[in-house]
Amino acid sequence: MKKLLAAGAVALTAIGLTAGTASAAGDTTKTIAELAIATPELSTLVTAVTSENADPAILGAIDECTDSPVTVFAPTNDAFAAIPADTLNAVLADGTTLNNILLYHVLAGKVMAADAIAADGTSVTMANGDMMSIDVVDGGVVLNGTVNVTVTDIEACNGVVHLIDAVLMPPADPVDRKS
Repeated sequence: MKKLLAAGAVALTAIGLTAGTASAAGDTTKTIAELAIATPELSTLVTAVTSENADPAILGAIDECTDSPVTVFAPTNDAFAAIPADTLNAVLADGTTLNNILLYHVLAGKVMAADAIAADGTSVTMANGDMMSIDVVDGGVVLNGTVNVTVTDIEACNGVVHLIDAVLMPPADPVDRKS
């Protein structure tokens, strides 16, 4: 945690958000957590991951360079702003729900935009064990039929980040969960 908070002072090249799907190079000498801290558009996500109710293992998975990369679908502050404040505060206060949602944004392995486009029409198992669908609509990647990937391929030493325009919500129906 100390390493993550100290990283906030590191000056990095800002990740530019543009209309449509854009690509950003990232910085392969930094971790996903360091890049997130340096990106003002991800401050709400950083707050969620570093909250007292978040599982420290989630932070550990994105705050260390490793040979086991992950892909993070990172909701922007605007994505979180679409959630009513009382609902967001309730999620932050409930560790089980918070961790389930956070892990639903993480995929094992490094999945670049080209890989996601090639996976059109398929589903993948997220870190929480639930399935997420990947489709290509009008040339852009759409997750679970409604969440748009807006910025792609932000590389870090421990994986890749794609910015998304909504918070992914795990399926409520246990039938939709992978057994």
